[in-house]
Amino acid sequence: MGTVRLYASVAAGGFRRYATYRVATAAGVFTNTVFGLILAYIFIALWDTRPHLGGYDQAQALSYVWLSQALLMVVAVMGGGFEDELIERIRTGDIAIDLYRPADLQLWWLAQDMGRALFHLLGRGMVPLAFGALFFDLALPADPLTWLAFLVAVTLGVVVGFSIRFLVALSAFWLLDGAGVSQLTMIAGVFCSGMLLPLNVFPGTLGEVVRALPWSSLIQAPVDVLLGTADPLGTYAFQAAWALALLTAGWLLQSAATRRVVVQGG
Repeated sequence: MGTVRLYASVAAGGFRRYATYRVATAAGVFTNTVFGLILAYIFIALWDTRPHLGGYDQAQALSYVWLSQALLMVVAVMGGGFEDELIERIRTGDIAIDLYRPADLQLWWLAQDMGRALFHLLGRGMVPLAFGALFFDLALPADPLTWLAFLVAVTLGVVVGFSIRFLVALSAFWLLDGAGVSQLTMIAGVFCSGMLLPLNVFPGTLGEVVRALPWSSLIQAPVDVLLGTADPLGTYAFQAAWALALLTAGWLLQSAATRRVVVQGG
């Protein structure tokens, strides 16, 4: 129970930390709403030309736009959150302090990231979605169980997103600066998560590949669960498999990196 309380406190601290950035949150809400408007009208034009593209009707496609904007910061498609801080702590040697904590390094940062994700879901995700529902004809379900299933998929997506970024941050143990890897991962996330365009639209082998990659767990998978175009249990299994594989890889890389830590500067 003590361990559970510890990580719960870390998660609560992560939530409070991001809740202090009120101006940044308001600016982010505005940005997501404007970007959602741009995408919405692009999607309207596209679906007018190609009805049922990717298996969605226009209402579902518009729902996809506003749900993806709501989830953008929750699952941290473009990075942000803990990884920049962790990379800097590795670079400066402050990571040595973290390793003395009576907690697992990976679980500590995961708990903090879950608190961050919850804040962004409530503080930054709900307003753009509500705006989209007010001004566009969306295909959002009325069944609360469907929304609950969606939240489970979002939670698994957050874990997958964290696991990817944790691996990126640990690369700084060898590269000393993980900025390059972080940028490449961000590009992959934008393209392969469904942030800009549903992955169901991608043709042939390309579509099969991007839907099999872990980034599809971030946006495409939760949205499909909410829209009823994917089986929730199959989606959970896919996300959980990637989460387990990436968390295990992170634990192994963490063990290799910290077995013989050389703190830079002394």
